[in-house]
Amino acid sequence: MLKPPIGILGGTFDPIHIGHLRPAIEAREALGLAEVRLLPNHIPPHRASPFCSSEQRLAMVRLAAAETPGFVVDERELGRDKPSYTIDTLVELRAELPDTPICFLMGMDSLLGLPNWHRWQELLDYAHLVVSARPGWQPDYPADVKALLGRHLSQDKQDLHRHRHGHIWLAGNLPVELSATGLRALLAEGRDPRYLLPASVADYIARHKLYQPTP
Repeated sequence: MLKPPIGILGGTFDPIHIGHLRPAIEAREALGLAEVRLLPNHIPPHRASPFCSSEQRLAMVRLAAAETPGFVVDERELGRDKPSYTIDTLVELRAELPDTPICFLMGMDSLLGLPNWHRWQELLDYAHLVVSARPGWQPDYPADVKALLGRHLSQDKQDLHRHRHGHIWLAGNLPVELSATGLRALLAEGRDPRYLLPASVADYIARHKLYQPTP
């Protein structure tokens, strides 16, 4: 018998904010996830090097998880000295959790760019994909993604409980229009980030003088 599914949310988290957390909270509630694991990465494969150190980003992720029921931190990707490819993490997790459905949480922008990911065709061999979609917004899917959805899209969230992997579920979450880039820009202007990220994370940023205004 399968155990309840868990959610996996990876990212640079530079810094972690409500755009990461709110869709993950809604996915946990909607799908009955046993937990959501936050996986900060050390070397992101698809973007520039993080602004803050791995230690600082991990500290902020720990603070956010402590404020969010059902959220835990998984540090495995921070120990790698090479880019953190999602497929490598999912292979590890599947070996550790053979009887647990794994739901990899991602944004619609990531789904649209999936053909650029390392070994992207194999992701559904190890996990389900749970995509934070914008209500009322119809994305223009690339041909490869459209074909993937045709084979794996599910309208029944129980599929994510009955199977270890192999389904895509589009979440009807509340849209959150916030990026780490935009948040860093706001902080660099000396503006108040209140309600855009957990209070403990905002306090940490202020205490350590991160993302400071340019002199």
